[in-house]
Amino acid sequence: MTRLFDLLYHQQENLPLTKAVSARNGDGNWVSYSSLDVQTAAEQAAAGLLKSGLKPGDTVALVAYKNRPEWLVMDFAIQMAGLISIPLYPTISTGEYEYILNEAEVKMAFCGGLDLYDKLSAAQKNTPSLAKIYTFDPQPDRPFWKDIFDPGGTAALKPVMDAIKADDLATIIYTSGTTGNPKGVMLTHANIMFVVLKTADLLAIEAGEKALSFLPMCHIYERAVSFVYFYKGVSVYYCGTDNLSGPEGDLASVQPVAFTTVPRLLEKIYEAIYNKGLALEGVKRKLFFWALSLTDDYAPDQKRSFVEGLKWKVADRLIFSKWRAALGGNVRMVVTGAAPCPVKILKVFCGAGINIKEAYGLTETAPTLTGNRMEPHGTLLGTVGCVVDGVELQIDSSSGEYREGEGEILAHGPNIMLGYYKKPEATAEVFKEIDGKTWFCTGDIGRFVTGTDGRQFLKITDRKKELLKTSGGKYVAPAPIENRFREDFLVEQIMVVGEQQKFVSALIVPAEEALKNWCEHKGIPWTSLPEMIEHKKVVSKYQKIVDRLNPEFSHIEQIKKFRLVPNPWLPIHQDGSEAELTPTLKLKRRVIRRKFEKEIAAIYA
Repeated sequence: MTRLFDLLYHQQENLPLTKAVSARNGDGNWVSYSSLDVQTAAEQAAAGLLKSGLKPGDTVALVAYKNRPEWLVMDFAIQMAGLISIPLYPTISTGEYEYILNEAEVKMAFCGGLDLYDKLSAAQKNTPSLAKIYTFDPQPDRPFWKDIFDPGGTAALKPVMDAIKADDLATIIYTSGTTGNPKGVMLTHANIMFVVLKTADLLAIEAGEKALSFLPMCHIYERAVSFVYFYKGVSVYYCGTDNLSGPEGDLASVQPVAFTTVPRLLEKIYEAIYNKGLALEGVKRKLFFWALSLTDDYAPDQKRSFVEGLKWKVADRLIFSKWRAALGGNVRMVVTGAAPCPVKILKVFCGAGINIKEAYGLTETAPTLTGNRMEPHGTLLGTVGCVVDGVELQIDSSSGEYREGEGEILAHGPNIMLGYYKKPEATAEVFKEIDGKTWFCTGDIGRFVTGTDGRQFLKITDRKKELLKTSGGKYVAPAPIENRFREDFLVEQIMVVGEQQKFVSALIVPAEEALKNWCEHKGIPWTSLPEMIEHKKVVSKYQKIVDRLNPEFSHIEQIKKFRLVPNPWLPIHQDGSEAELTPTLKLKRRVIRRKFEKEIAAIYA
């Protein structure tokens, strides 16, 4: 197997499934497609793409509001026809669609859900190359995706497929980016297949077992994991994030063995668990928080005395088992990536028997570079795991602006992108020659940490571009500070500020539900969040949080002042205003600094 669509034939020949992929229909019922169904549909769609006049090397866009089998089928079809896929986020603006569609010279687009057809149609007016838009959902007077199918043309498809090489460009993925226009990352079949084959053993799931897929398929993280599922013969259930929890939710319905997520969703689940604990009374409340307190001392592979073991068994039976049941009862492993996960969150879930494993990578590395493992001594909390076999990493501290042992993470391996589409200068900026070898500069800062058995684990400490430099010339890494503060249940979001200032400060978005509970407990009448953040006792409570956590950081890193802000930062605003988060829920620091310019100025006045 060298091309991504080879995975279709691998599954059908070796691990055929009657339910290869599934999704809910309009009535809310699960509809499944077999391995053969997916293969047949992809072949017919590929034949139809070629019949429509598209030629190998042309670009086709894909976008959907929720993961769905149609997206996967078209992804494989585009590959089989020798075309190049341009996956798009559903949450970006019409202007961003215009920019990407024009730069990539997209010829055809397939979309599904809500207003996506309208958004693409609006962008089409200023995109000369875009000839036709198809929808995954039947709609009057709009081309339906199955209209492209050509069952009689599949025989002519084989020579086209045979001509496709592993090093051919498979996809151009436009990074969400925290500043400026997005850049198109060019990835080959070989780039992604290397990651699929080398990371399959990181996922503790076997053929025939079930996985849930809800992170956007347009992101290389979930897309590569989906290819791993195909390689391993796993039944994949596609859904969105709007119906995950509850007795009728997708977790309870599917009862998956594994799924992938981002830290923000784990934080939300933790907040919900914590708030339920706050709502308990008497003995139940005491038992809940006693069990939760046990996780403070959790460590992988820890040995417990008889008494400690008994405590954990009691906590598991009375408390933790209910948490696992809320996730379907069968979850063996959850992989988190795209952003750092607070250690507190990892301890709580892992201590409750829900194995959360952090991994690390970038779109430019297709994506995985490192990962924590399920095997003994294969995990070190607070790190993103060991380097994937076949990948090389080194820490570059040559600029001299880092702490001892830290530096920019450089990567070399078969998974590194070809470059940024139509941007040779931007491409040159992220590659570096060292001792005759070309290294990709990740822009992330990190260091290696030695595990209990001598293995080297990578710890990410910050983003190079996000380092603050105070007016005293000292560098401060915001991410570790922000991650630690987000572990407090009253802190929903936080951004550290202080560029060219005498001291470090922060903007803090309170966790509204948790703050309501705290106010009720303290006998403070609740009005609204904008009013409550001005209340002296509320401000005093957050000052206590700052005072409690500040000693964990050096003097220059400590938050001297803060400002509470009422509205959560979002990846999309319905009114069309600029979002504060990327689609992968990273802070758009430039946007937040601009939106809260007055508040920041007041802090330093």
